[in-house]
Amino acid sequence: MGSHARPNRLHKTGARFATVALFGAVLPITAGGIAQAATPAATHSAEQNEGAPAADAQDVPDVAADHAYLLDARDGSQEREMWAGAKADESVSMASTTKIMTAVVVLKHPEWLDRQITVKQEYRDYVQENGASTADLQTGDKLTARQLLHAMLIPSGGDAAMALADNYGAGTTTEARIADFVNQMNVEAAQLGMTGTHFDSFDGISHGDNRSTARDLAKLGQRAMLQPIFADVVKQKKYEADAPAANGNTRYYTWETTNDLLSSYDGALGVKTGSGEEAGYSLVFAAKRDNRTLVGAIVGADKEVFGDATKMLDWGFAH
Repeated sequence: MGSHARPNRLHKTGARFATVALFGAVLPITAGGIAQAATPAATHSAEQNEGAPAADAQDVPDVAADHAYLLDARDGSQEREMWAGAKADESVSMASTTKIMTAVVVLKHPEWLDRQITVKQEYRDYVQENGASTADLQTGDKLTARQLLHAMLIPSGGDAAMALADNYGAGTTTEARIADFVNQMNVEAAQLGMTGTHFDSFDGISHGDNRSTARDLAKLGQRAMLQPIFADVVKQKKYEADAPAANGNTRYYTWETTNDLLSSYDGALGVKTGSGEEAGYSLVFAAKRDNRTLVGAIVGADKEVFGDATKMLDWGFAH
């Protein structure tokens, strides 16, 4: 399941592809478990050319998305609303942007990031049975929680998300541990004031009530980006990892991002894509220019959202 067909460019929950290779020699993991991302070969949009006229204070982003929201992160710990779409506060399915909260809950325990987690067959079965996106984790391999964060956030691996939920939840069965983990996600959402959000999933494959608003998701993205580990992961276009394989050799994994903004928008920082047949297209995004950081969200759109995100960012930086 290393590569899946998707509607247009995004798979159901936002995966592009993952590749794995098995070798006999062991190579060291990058210090701290996190690789440095290459600088995106990006360009400014035409609207941002030097000398362009100042934007009228009364204009709004020319985007199709109604479930959209843009904030100025100010000093990082506070935010200021810049623009809210007509349905910025309507709760709709959020697809794989759910995984932002999965990562936030995991990162509440940074002391556990380097412990090894064994890949279970049921993680692979889960993505197969649900048509979820995958990091193509191989049964019996041992990856650290830090590596699994990369596998979840870069190629949008539902198998990695399940592995994290199964190992960070409390209980005597997989079902109980996952239920406890999802409860932790909802507790965190309440603490962050995400009043339009409810989780019933660790990865965005909904069981009937996995929803959020564009305003909530933008605020969640802003809070997540305050954590250096999260910010470092989501800015990476490609990540390579090695892990002990079930047969005693070493498995090499290569994961590539689902976030096209990292290659197309100057100053893009991440954050997370999502899509599904019923959920539509979603994107939480962030970019920095001239010491200003903007964070936005589009959720439940009926078409790919990178173009609208670009327009929202251009408009925000022009103001």
